Amino acid sequence: MDSEIISYKHFTLVHQLKRRIRIVSPLLKKDVERCYILEILLKKRPEVKRTRTVFSLGSVIIEFDSARLPKKNLLILLDAVLGNIVQKERAVFKQKKKKFDKGTQEVDLAVAGMTCASCALLIEMVLNRDNDIKTASVNFATETVTVHGLLDKQQVSDKIAMLGYEALSMDTLSQRKNLVLKERQRISLAKRRFIWSAILSTPVLAVAMSMSQSRWVHWLQFVLTTPVVFGTGKQFFIKAWRQAKQKVANMDTLIALGVGSAYGYSLPVLFRRKGHVYFEAAAAIITFVLLGRYLEESARGKAGEAIRKLVDLQPQTATLLKEGQEFLIDVDKIALEDILLVRPGEKIPTDADVVFGISTVDEAMVTGESMPVVKEVGHKVIGGCVNGNGVLHIKATAIGMDTVLAGIVHMVDQAQATKLPIQKQVDRISAVFVPAVMGISGLTFASWLLIGAPFSIAFGSAITVLLIACPCALGLATPAAIMVGSGQAAKKGVYIRNGESLEVATKLNVVIFDKTGTITEGKPVVTDFFKKSRLGRDKIIALAASAENNSEHFLAKAVVAYANEQAVDQLECSHFYSETGRGIEADVSGKKIFIGNKFWMDEQAIKIDGLREEASSFAGQGKTPIYMAVNGKEAAVFGISDRPRGEASEAISQLNDMGIDTIMVTGDAEKTARYIAAKVGIEHVIANAKPDEKLEIIRQFQSEGKKVGMIGDGVNDAPALVAADVGFAIGCGTDVAIESADLTLAQGDISKVTETIVLSSDTIKIIKQNLFWAFAYNTIAIPVAALGKLNPMVASAAMALSSVSVIVNSLRLSKK
Repeated sequence: MDSEIISYKHFTLVHQLKRRIRIVSPLLKKDVERCYILEILLKKRPEVKRTRTVFSLGSVIIEFDSARLPKKNLLILLDAVLGNIVQKERAVFKQKKKKFDKGTQEVDLAVAGMTCASCALLIEMVLNRDNDIKTASVNFATETVTVHGLLDKQQVSDKIAMLGYEALSMDTLSQRKNLVLKERQRISLAKRRFIWSAILSTPVLAVAMSMSQSRWVHWLQFVLTTPVVFGTGKQFFIKAWRQAKQKVANMDTLIALGVGSAYGYSLPVLFRRKGHVYFEAAAAIITFVLLGRYLEESARGKAGEAIRKLVDLQPQTATLLKEGQEFLIDVDKIALEDILLVRPGEKIPTDADVVFGISTVDEAMVTGESMPVVKEVGHKVIGGCVNGNGVLHIKATAIGMDTVLAGIVHMVDQAQATKLPIQKQVDRISAVFVPAVMGISGLTFASWLLIGAPFSIAFGSAITVLLIACPCALGLATPAAIMVGSGQAAKKGVYIRNGESLEVATKLNVVIFDKTGTITEGKPVVTDFFKKSRLGRDKIIALAASAENNSEHFLAKAVVAYANEQAVDQLECSHFYSETGRGIEADVSGKKIFIGNKFWMDEQAIKIDGLREEASSFAGQGKTPIYMAVNGKEAAVFGISDRPRGEASEAISQLNDMGIDTIMVTGDAEKTARYIAAKVGIEHVIANAKPDEKLEIIRQFQSEGKKVGMIGDGVNDAPALVAADVGFAIGCGTDVAIESADLTLAQGDISKVTETIVLSSDTIKIIKQNLFWAFAYNTIAIPVAALGKLNPMVASAAMALSSVSVIVNSLRLSKK
């Protein structure tokens, strides 16, 4: 034996005998894919007799025929193969990166047939190997897959089908309802399988406890166990065989091996009429596992209750009005601009504008607003909300996945499908878990035989190791908690787009607030007006309103509303330009109009000395001064008031009590900002801030190692919402702000920020508890099983209950 350590380019030779060597390569360490590829390539050579890889160490033991393949040649071959694997991966990576430069499409599908977290890992691993797929993420708890790449939905479905699973569309809420129906059917089937298995297994166990060695007793056990193994339990063997054909293994593999070994060992004994049979173990294993699967399915159903309630909001049918007649149609058949009839008490079928009638609409489930809202001609209604006592005719403005309700469901889906950093580490462990358990089982069997133990003890201990191990508990620890947590957030009117924000929200040190529409109600009104121009009052108001009518800013809407109150007609606007956070420029009736803050006027070199005194007075009262210039000369200043939200003071006080610094960063005037800040209890104020300055402020805090939350509602807040560690968008704000944020506060209630942080903290605690118990269970259970201290029946029961316990623990969040 030569123990000299020799280093090559891609590995180190740490041990060598005449026909066996052991190498360690940093290229293989914790990289399951590379280890598999190396094993496959080596096994293609007939001179290589056996390989054994330890993924965690990057270690490979190779047994070979030294007569046909000299050791020196083998080492040269290994170095070249490892080099080629890395080189090819780099080339493929570059090729893939270039391929995706033109953009990718997202495919979201439900996946039926997954029985454990290992199934999800298998699908994810196979999809991620495809060169046309950039990323693939499979969530076992929600039974969904999200793929970004070049493949369309059918191509992704076909790849999933090749692995023995069924991919189902969930593009519309109607399809989602079908999935809910399938889930209920699946729970019912799981219950029936368990009941039949229990009925057949109970007498088998009773007979086994009698310790009778009668031949007829053994035959009775065989007759009752066979339909359990190949009837209610056949799914385990079918799936294990499919995994074997793909050269992978999962939880079904462990169960099939355990049950198959117990049943297979017992058959020869039955005919030899001598020895111990394990029919009761095979029957009990399947029964306990089926019980676990049923309880797990039921618990998962409860965990997804929130999203199902959202899906159930949409009615299945709608009443179409066409040529004076009524037609009952499927909700998926609604087309844009269809006129629909909504009777009292009915659910609104889709997003629409009211074109006839007046009624109240209960929007509580979607917006969180507790009081019904009056709706009349010109008002928008949201699909899924309940109509009050009036009759409405509505015109469809959005259908399918473009509706508000579908968007909320998709947002919750995204949050539940997100893998936290902590889960990605767990996935790497789970990927090698099943092969490792199979190895430990084999080692247990051999060890018992080596120390002279009876075959029955060695065999029973090996089966017990297979059955006691549970990767499902590990795989469910994070997604189960996220699913319940994001569902609870949805109930509170907080919709999470990015699940990772749940983890980050618990670490926030600073929360930055915009002012208008965030701390204030976002319902500004013009309370004061002062003009300097020779133009008449109505003329100035008409020019201002005609220009501002093209803007979506809150303050612009206030000016337009003020003109309407004054019964001033608008004029034709031929040119419009908006500078975010500053103001607007427009051409109205041949006049050049500038409206905005003092910085906007300074940038246009317009003197506003004659307006400053009035503007300062407005600002001192907490009103926002908006300057107006006509043809380069000062014309007027508007004083716009926007009351602080009722819950703002309490929300900010709660954040301060949690040790989180609160700061107002606004483009408004200093006096106005400080007046509102004092009203709600914010001490730190940064006024006159441009959008890029908000960005710099966030980055400055982040450079100091702080985690920053940003709460905003407007276009000017979008860059800051993206840059912040967690972005909260006000639900009644602009689409750009909502799309840029991680979380949306449906009713604009900023007190929900504190509730969300508390819920996030509770969710992370539950995840850590789940992971602790999952790791502790496997760390303790596997050695105990290997030492022969458990029997297969107890092991299968413990394994089944370990997954259920993780989901039950996660369900505690539903009481928060």
